[in-house]
Amino acid sequence: TGLICTLLFSSCGSKEEEEQKDESSVSALGAMKAMKEMADQAEELEKNGPVEAVDFRTLKDMLPADAGGLPRKEASGEKNGTAGLVISTATGNYANTDNSETIDLTIVDAGGTTMLMGLAAWSVVEVDKETENGYEKTGKMGDYKSFEKYDNTNKDGELALLVNKRFIVTAKGRGVSMDKLKATVEEVDLPKLAGLK
Repeated sequence: TGLICTLLFSSCGSKEEEEQKDESSVSALGAMKAMKEMADQAEELEKNGPVEAVDFRTLKDMLPADAGGLPRKEASGEKNGTAGLVISTATGNYANTDNSETIDLTIVDAGGTTMLMGLAAWSVVEVDKETENGYEKTGKMGDYKSFEKYDNTNKDGELALLVNKRFIVTAKGRGVSMDKLKATVEEVDLPKLAGLK
């Protein structure tokens, strides 16, 4: 049969090899699409130009008192960077009494700069991965692009949203469910955040 294959088809690649070729073609197409989206986004950011990042105190005021039922233990904020590349950040730390459940909620304003590309690179790619222990995927939560990552074994997870192409809201949790992380993000007034200038 090997000789017949050679004579008739020059090479008889296995079904697995053919599938691998198909998969590599798909992943190459995905990478090209992501690169195009990143280029388009960079062009749009350059065209619109950077805007002044919102004062971190404004973002800090948007941190909820509770996150997924956990009380806030601490809140902090800062504004840093160089000319034209300044970002504002506000962070809230939430935990139960014995710290077996913790959530860190962060609101970042990239000010419409290209720094957004590094902070939310997931917003221009498609990810859908599943293992025995958890998953990782991109998608949408309401009107906003989202990224989810969760480890079922350790109950560790992360949920990030891109709001109005400049704000990134991220909830990272330990010992909590993804539902709690989603509830945490929903505690932030996202439409109000989107309207900040």
